[in-house]
Amino acid sequence: MTVLCILAAFLCFLYCFIVFRIRSGSHFYLIWALGGLFFIGLALMVRFDLWSQFPPVLRRAVCGVLIAGILAFVVAEGCIFAHYRDKGRPGLDYIIVLGAQMKPGGPSVVLRFRLDAAYDYLIANEDTLCVVSGGQGANEPCSEAEGMYTYLVEKGIAPERILMEDKSTDTAENIAFSAELIGGTDKDVGIVTNNFHVFRGVMLARHAGFEDACGISARSNVYFQPNNLVREFFGIMKDLVCGNLI
Repeated sequence: MTVLCILAAFLCFLYCFIVFRIRSGSHFYLIWALGGLFFIGLALMVRFDLWSQFPPVLRRAVCGVLIAGILAFVVAEGCIFAHYRDKGRPGLDYIIVLGAQMKPGGPSVVLRFRLDAAYDYLIANEDTLCVVSGGQGANEPCSEAEGMYTYLVEKGIAPERILMEDKSTDTAENIAFSAELIGGTDKDVGIVTNNFHVFRGVMLARHAGFEDACGISARSNVYFQPNNLVREFFGIMKDLVCGNLI
């Protein structure tokens, strides 16, 4: 057991370093360092039999919290994978492309994946309009909406088919502000985002009033996927607590 804990700690630290080196666009990778420290602590407790020295009530409480956390994680990841390959319905009134980081050289890789999926859908559905949604962060050269608009126009999408929502700062605001822009939630919409993010995007859209919202899945980098899936779990938990998903 001690060896397994040390191996798990090593893998956590290694993955933290890998994500740091290839740059994920956020500091969430630090959670893997915390995971490494957790497994080191667990290894020490097993090696020196520290666990048995805790009061039984505390041990049961800790085990209960861990089991509840694991069950919540499994359920959340199951929901994520249930929408992992959503392709939407043909002939939607609008698609809403959720924002992601803009860099000085253009959309980040994550955002390009979303825009390429949106482009493919717009080419196949010529009557569908597109909302590009995202404000400007402190480290971004322009609003995400402006960067997305430019990218799609340069790829050949007619400017009159694209509406810009450039005030939102998170996914819930992406949906809410886009609804205001298109004049309500009675439209048939698709939510364009990366595969790991589709479930939450669609649920937020339905909570906002788009009852028949569907997902349009864009791909994502394989090497970031463990980080993405764990981060998305916390995103789902946050939105549940805030009442954004129910």
